[in-house]
Amino acid sequence: MKKITLALTAASLLATFATAHEHEGKKHWDYSQNGPTHWGEFSKTCARGHAQSPINIVPGKTVSLKPTYKLHLNEDVHTTAKVIDNGHSIKVTPKVGGTVELNGEKFRLLQFHFHGKSEHTVNGKRYDMVAHFVHQNPKTKQLAVIAVFFKEGKKNPVLDKIINNVGKEIKIDPQSLLPKDTQHYYHYIGSLTTPPCSENVQWYLLKKPVEASKAQIEAFRKYYVDNERPVQELYDRTIEAE
Repeated sequence: MKKITLALTAASLLATFATAHEHEGKKHWDYSQNGPTHWGEFSKTCARGHAQSPINIVPGKTVSLKPTYKLHLNEDVHTTAKVIDNGHSIKVTPKVGGTVELNGEKFRLLQFHFHGKSEHTVNGKRYDMVAHFVHQNPKTKQLAVIAVFFKEGKKNPVLDKIINNVGKEIKIDPQSLLPKDTQHYYHYIGSLTTPPCSENVQWYLLKKPVEASKAQIEAFRKYYVDNERPVQELYDRTIEAE
């Protein structure tokens, strides 16, 4: 009887151990219980990387942009796009994406998504909202992300179309979300701002923000208000400005 009891106890412990690991396997990163301070559990790069994003931009400490990193935008593409709530942000995936060109290499727009407040800060200040336009070089698979800041102001007709059609398909021209001035921006090499926090991402932050009404900002924040990663250490990286 004692041997049977011991066997049952061992089996019970093994079952408990297996169940615990099963639950661990289902654990997913987020912005609350498994938030940024725990992201190293999902990817070591998030905790140990020295080229992480977002960062704080100090305009007075930037250097002139190298010609290699000059940005050429061609986002004027009239297409359809799926708008979804992916559990972390509102994401828009165009059927046909525009392109940006860096050093003779083209990067195609894969998707753009929104954060309830900007992840990058400028002189410690967060903007009211931000859109991240994620591009990829089809040959090298390197990513380039264009950040468009939003500030409270006039109603933005494109944002209305997006927020009123979550879960649907819309007609859109991604260029209509960009500011008129796309020639002035900050550039640095960073990472994805969510796990796996992969590095060697070319970041471009357009200096000129676009406007969105208070009601539109609040509508986005009903979905996500705190989906932004805290700013990361710059280490020995340089921020360039154009």
